[in-house]
Amino acid sequence: MVAGPAHRAEAGDPPLSLVALLGFGTVVLLAVVLLHAYLWWRLVRGTTRPGRTRRSLTVLTVVLAVLLPLAVTLSRRLPLAAAAPLDWIAYTWLGVAFYAFLALVVLEPVRWVLRRWTRRAPGPGPAPDPGRRLLLARGLALTAGAVALGTAGTGAWLANAPPRVRRVPITLPRLDPALDGLRIVTFSDAHLSATYGGRRFERVVELVNEQRPDVVAIVGDLVDGELAQLRGEVAPLADLVSDQGVYFVTGNHEYFVDTRAWLRHLPTLGIDVLHNERVAIRRGTAAFDLAGIDDRTAASSGIPGQGADLDAALDGRDDGRPVVLLAHQPVQVEQAATAGVDLQLSGHTHGGQLWPFDLVVRLDQPAVQGYSRQGGTQLYVTPGVGFWGPPMRVGATPEVTVIELRA
Repeated sequence: MVAGPAHRAEAGDPPLSLVALLGFGTVVLLAVVLLHAYLWWRLVRGTTRPGRTRRSLTVLTVVLAVLLPLAVTLSRRLPLAAAAPLDWIAYTWLGVAFYAFLALVVLEPVRWVLRRWTRRAPGPGPAPDPGRRLLLARGLALTAGAVALGTAGTGAWLANAPPRVRRVPITLPRLDPALDGLRIVTFSDAHLSATYGGRRFERVVELVNEQRPDVVAIVGDLVDGELAQLRGEVAPLADLVSDQGVYFVTGNHEYFVDTRAWLRHLPTLGIDVLHNERVAIRRGTAAFDLAGIDDRTAASSGIPGQGADLDAALDGRDDGRPVVLLAHQPVQVEQAATAGVDLQLSGHTHGGQLWPFDLVVRLDQPAVQGYSRQGGTQLYVTPGVGFWGPPMRVGATPEVTVIELRA
């Protein structure tokens, strides 16, 4: 193994900068306020008359709006058993609210046309019937609610079901024939937290072992909480069985918590952290290089020594054998292609997780999921096994990926 900068340091190094956290919190708060204001306007004010019912629904809307900021700010400070109910309610509601918002936006032209139709009156007849407009608003609200609940419910079932296993043969032109058929089993984005872990993560480990991996590669965003909270949730990793090791690279969410504590703990579970370094994977005298670099946000985390450094990972290697790179974010392939990396394995995108966020992901990443080629480098983006935020996946099936190398 050729090591990059040391990743062993004392606890107490600062996590993600306070400025970044404040900025993220401000964006979340603004989005929550605007989302709930629109939902109140259409689902409460538009469907009720002034009175007790409207006041009660208004209070409920405010309570639901407050739950998400509470979950964001408090969940990592609470014991897992206390954080779980808050997170489940807050993030499930967020998913339902998001799809209710989308449904209402789609129905806006219908509402506009029907409202104009209800206002039509031949000549100086009576004013439009307010009851008809109220009935129209309630009908559209019920339609949006049914769409939101159906979509979110299906997404919740998919997100909490066992991941599919996808086999992807990838040819590396410089691969020694003795390494043909070698299996790298990879997954990402478990986001172990108050809402994901336990038996669901144990199933992921079992699925990985059933593939009889030569190498296991975990490409970031493993945890969404502190070690004291999630020590039990991450414990199944110790059961991973691989002929040539289990390797991990950091994702951006590893820098939202005490990064150093996790980087010290993972090796006790048999996980090798590739911190801008590489290891040779061998069969007899044949070999290829497996390299791993930090997430692209690591340098701005405020933690000394953290930051993606592909040059350090590849320094001094034998150019005659191929290199497979583990890098959390697909966009890191830009540097990998310049450096002559043969194959990059990434995660981060969740496959979009909630449609239509895959369209937003494309603005920042060269690929959302699956196989692609970026210049001379092949790229595979696994959609992850867990979720972040709403406990649901819409249009993005969780996946354990078996990369079968071909000569």
